Amino acid sequence: MAGLEGMEQPRPRSDPAAARWGVPGTDGDRVPASRRPVSAVPEPAGDQALGEVRLPSRPQSAGIARRLTAAVLLKQWSLTPQLAEHAVLLVSELVGNAVRHTGARTFGLRMLRRRGWIRIEVRDPSRGLPCLMPVQAMDLSGRGLFLVDKLSERWGVDLLPRGKTTWFEMRIADR
Repeated sequence: MAGLEGMEQPRPRSDPAAARWGVPGTDGDRVPASRRPVSAVPEPAGDQALGEVRLPSRPQSAGIARRLTAAVLLKQWSLTPQLAEHAVLLVSELVGNAVRHTGARTFGLRMLRRRGWIRIEVRDPSRGLPCLMPVQAMDLSGRGLFLVDKLSERWGVDLLPRGKTTWFEMRIADR
């Protein structure tokens, strides 16, 4: 996929989630992402680990998460460049929060598609809730959830027995 060549992959070569997303170097390379059945995309119900890619909790992982998101939305799901751009920005914000504020060693990234919607989730082991802060024009930080609130249709946080999932959803035009 564009932008991912030659880069260290965050998951083992046999990772079914990475293979399903068409990440190079996985066992799923045998079938091009554009030819995989839609049923290979995980649905929101069921196993929360299904389709999740684990990434190390360090600043460089934001770039990996952005490239994965862009590749899935543009190449595999054929969504509009503007929608992909907004989703990539929001993923970057959620990943940034997970890296900066949770103290976790890793976090999970999961992308879901269902009729008329996409949902992107970032899961981490912290139960600390993110806080939507008022934003002023000259603020240098603290805009992440403000952007998520403005650019997504809806967003939220689901507390888990060990951690939380911060997510956003965006409407898409199904073809």
